Amino acid sequence: MTGPRAAGPAPAAQDLVRLTWAQPEDLLGHELRQAAEDGRDPGPALRTWLAAGGRPAPARAGASPAPAAPELRALATRLLAGLADLPVPSAAAEPTAWPALRATWPAPPPEAPGREPRRAPATATGSPAPADGPHPGPDTRGPAGPPTAADAVDPGLRRRLEAAWAGRAVGCVLGKPVEKLPLEGIRALARAAGNWPLDDWFTARGVPAGLLAAYPWNRRSAATSLAENIDGTPEDDDLDHPLLGLLLLQRHGKGFGTADLARLWLDELPAGRTFTAERVAYRNLLQGLEPPLTATHHNPFREWIGALIRADVHGWTHPGDPAAAAEQVWRDATLTHTANGVYAALFAAAAIAEAAGGRADVHAALRAGLAVVPPGSRLAEAVRFGIRAAGEEARFDRVVDRLHARYGHYHWVHAVPNTALIAAALTHADGDFTHSVCRAVSGGWDTDSNGATAGSVAGLLAGSPDRIPERWTAPLGNRLATTVAGFDGVGFDTLAHLTAQEASRP
Repeated sequence: MTGPRAAGPAPAAQDLVRLTWAQPEDLLGHELRQAAEDGRDPGPALRTWLAAGGRPAPARAGASPAPAAPELRALATRLLAGLADLPVPSAAAEPTAWPALRATWPAPPPEAPGREPRRAPATATGSPAPADGPHPGPDTRGPAGPPTAADAVDPGLRRRLEAAWAGRAVGCVLGKPVEKLPLEGIRALARAAGNWPLDDWFTARGVPAGLLAAYPWNRRSAATSLAENIDGTPEDDDLDHPLLGLLLLQRHGKGFGTADLARLWLDELPAGRTFTAERVAYRNLLQGLEPPLTATHHNPFREWIGALIRADVHGWTHPGDPAAAAEQVWRDATLTHTANGVYAALFAAAAIAEAAGGRADVHAALRAGLAVVPPGSRLAEAVRFGIRAAGEEARFDRVVDRLHARYGHYHWVHAVPNTALIAAALTHADGDFTHSVCRAVSGGWDTDSNGATAGSVAGLLAGSPDRIPERWTAPLGNRLATTVAGFDGVGFDTLAHLTAQEASRP
């Protein structure tokens, strides 16, 4: 029989586990911002929270420094539930359900040559969704099985995909050292190194110590992502998720359901490798929730950039067919995101699919991406603004200043400003690889994610890895580090072949 424990000293701050992107007291602050963005009134909940001693969500970190008292944490949970019950005025213009979303497209796009007519996307269980919306049903599909050497591969597509994988890695690594830094810090560090406008890897060489103290590199990336220490491609979630997407297609084929992705994550993705909306969805899965509740239950990050960084593989495997890429990525994105978070993924997948066909320029690719986004949504407006600003300004820093003036009230990981910046960077670069990745990273916000997506598109447009300047590809050594099982140390050439095999499958 166990008696009461004697009271001991309170744990020291360094002994506390501050799980990022998951504590109710931090989630509430982000949900209050989300409510203001989608038209719900956050005022009553905000006043209650502040009166009880609650604090705003951290501006850049994933968790506040100290945990809230139990009663304050319980209040945050109640307020989250109350905010979820409020009607969302923007829902009519920003639907998430596939039939309503698809109905916003101006006209059915033509089928890609040689492809069978498109069908409704699979639901969470894998069955095609009927016309009146997704309904659960039995999953009777078998897995596609691993690709074999006999699978047909288009050599031109394989070269484009190798350039896309390499381009994504280049843009990601370029942006890693300055992730989370404010715009003025990125500009100051590049100027101090004689690298402004940004045209090369970031470096600490020649940068004054005082400036580095004021704007420190991302602590997890400085040792692997500066010009002086890049040796292969370091691990990053912006590269892990495309690998997981490839693994998803290898196991389940293009007819996968959202639940297939959920099971894959539970099998292959450590919880500590998830962030923002992905971490909340992962937690929701462990609590027994099914998609699409995984994307909405206490998930204030559902319109952030996470689904966009998973979009590339869906575009790569539908070359020349942006509508099919959009259908496929919707099933992926809705595990974790809604509305504008989903639209960012649709935009990226469709633009990448158009570029992967090998016949489009960057402007046609961006038009294809915009065509699958509900035109009345905030994301569509932001992308149109970014493209327009890029066409009106000769200097890209002025484009960036306009974007930050208009969308700076969003969190730095939100899909709306980041997608607008990607579209603006690609437009202004006009297809040039170096300008594409450098403009995307130099614009701030989620620098490694933006650089990765811009690099993927620009790599496809380059058409072959040997058309990407060697100063970008040589330090990466055709080698990618990852904790995704079976892929650590893999080369972009191998990934391109595997991806082309999945593209060749019906």
